[in-house]
Amino acid sequence: MISAGSSDLPFLDAFPAPSQELWRAAVDKVLKGADFEKKLVGHSADGIRIEPLYEAGSGPRAVRAESGRWHVAARLDHPDPAEANALALAELEGGADMLSLAFAGAPAARGYGLVADDVAALERALDGVMLDLIRLRLDPAPQGRVNALMLAALIEKRGHAPAGLAIEFGFDPIGTLARSGSLSAPWSEVARRLAVTVRTLKERGFTGPFVTVDTRPYHEAGASEAQELGLMIGTAVVYLRALEAQGLPLEEARNAIAFTLVADTDEFMTIAKLRAARLLWARVQEACGLSAEPATIHVETAWRALTRRDPWVNLLRGTVAAFSAGVGGADSLTVLPFTAALGLPDGSARRVARNTQLVLLEEANLWRVADPAAGAGSFEGLTQALCQHGWTIFQQIEAATDQAVQGVVGALASGSIQQDIARSRTTAAKAVATRRAPITGTSEFPNLREGRVDVLPVTPVEGSKLAQRGSADRDPAEIIGALAEGGSRAEGLIPSHEAVAIEPLPSLRLAEPFEALRAEAEAAASPPAVFLATLGPIADFTARAGFARNLFEAGGIVAAGGKSFAQDGATDLDALVGAFRASGARLACLCGSDTAYAEEGAAMAEALKRAGATVWLAGRPAENEAALNQAGVTSFIFAGCDAVETLTRAQAAASA
Repeated sequence: MISAGSSDLPFLDAFPAPSQELWRAAVDKVLKGADFEKKLVGHSADGIRIEPLYEAGSGPRAVRAESGRWHVAARLDHPDPAEANALALAELEGGADMLSLAFAGAPAARGYGLVADDVAALERALDGVMLDLIRLRLDPAPQGRVNALMLAALIEKRGHAPAGLAIEFGFDPIGTLARSGSLSAPWSEVARRLAVTVRTLKERGFTGPFVTVDTRPYHEAGASEAQELGLMIGTAVVYLRALEAQGLPLEEARNAIAFTLVADTDEFMTIAKLRAARLLWARVQEACGLSAEPATIHVETAWRALTRRDPWVNLLRGTVAAFSAGVGGADSLTVLPFTAALGLPDGSARRVARNTQLVLLEEANLWRVADPAAGAGSFEGLTQALCQHGWTIFQQIEAATDQAVQGVVGALASGSIQQDIARSRTTAAKAVATRRAPITGTSEFPNLREGRVDVLPVTPVEGSKLAQRGSADRDPAEIIGALAEGGSRAEGLIPSHEAVAIEPLPSLRLAEPFEALRAEAEAAASPPAVFLATLGPIADFTARAGFARNLFEAGGIVAAGGKSFAQDGATDLDALVGAFRASGARLACLCGSDTAYAEEGAAMAEALKRAGATVWLAGRPAENEAALNQAGVTSFIFAGCDAVETLTRAQAAASA
């Protein structure tokens, strides 16, 4: 008879209580002497241990200011105001309740963006949009102050009560500096202008937030999770200091700041990063003597994760990132359409991006639990580790000084941030190149016959179409009045004065090296090809032939052959060489078992070489390498090789 004991689930008392020691003993038995650390322990880009098993955890709650649904944000980024308006209305009618307004010149517009030189153009773009029923955010941009003042002028012209609107104005001069490499004036002057503009908008009834700490420039340049968090906190502290120094009470300065973070395809690290961001911001507030208020966090799915090749896979990437953002506690979320890397997305791609969120909200009900990761050992452990690493990076940034400018601005000016991110970028690029970080549809499982997808037939906006520098620094209230009366964008532009220049951060996607190889292959007069010279029966060569085909096609090299030439327990040499000649390829790759390489590899290589082939081999030849090299094998492909470098050489060999 089983005793109920004290358990809420009496039947569990019939089994021994599980423990870490019992689990480890069972694992060691299965590993049979293999290294536990190498087999089961991972590490993040910051070196954080990712354990295979965690005990139940605990930690401070990372909750939003408002429980319930996150806001579904859609992008308004078409250059033509009328077309932008049609797309925006379709988004709102389809379930979005927030618009991210990306003016031309905004980095997030990716070369497109709304072209609005006056309030009339902005009015056309927002015609029929009920601003008092939705939320609106402005994407940070080099001419962000003018964009914000133009919007303020439109709102006053419409007669809205500013206090009743939910608008994030998107001022982020530090993010602009990091991305573009320049500021129109020294930081002290830029900070003064920022505070004056915020004060003016507050005096007219707007409640903000006004300043956005945007981490996308760092993420797109290759920053790790902890680097992104450290730069986020460092930037927020600089803004707090700037606003307080210009007379804004610290509490009001805190309330003026919002955050934009990135949701990537690593579910665990994205959830932990968003939770850590809230905890770090609370710690900063407490250090300032404030009662901590939850951060306002907008999240966008990762640009650097998107691919131009087999873009349908981006739907999966966007879904994982959106799920992670929802569980991690985003207040609002933008899912980048799956065709965003190819051009300006059409209505269909935008609908799918929007519906990705709506399915997670309405069918998966992700919004019904506040901080759903709380108590899970893995998430609590990763969250705390990211807090520690992010805080350390923040302290290092605070110690950086250049020309008496402290914090993030000084660290950017000295180049230390760029150097740190470059090291992370190099590490990530190596993982992609060696396919330890595979990109489905691009570096793994490429499809050389993929179908075409549509984007809008829109030409990117030329920089010359954007208004240039103004002639005077005018009071923001005066600029709003001039814009409301029909003035142009030039009314609010500021002349450069002692401009600041630094090394800008690049904006990169991880798939670009492989995409460049595919583009080069497609631009060739005749597509480069490789002949898969298979040795022995199908069962012996299938694995390596499949590996070789997958690798070569990732570089746009058509893999011909691959059929069996087995005859009487060996390989029919004449048939294999004849098939090579018929294929028209100049590069041949031997594919077979180690036994076949030892017995037939040298003879096959010599025969193919006499037939005019450059001969490669799939696998590591070990003790047979010298003999194979002597027979004519010039290169070896294997798991873990630098695929980008290998495919570059393969293209040259296939085209020689």
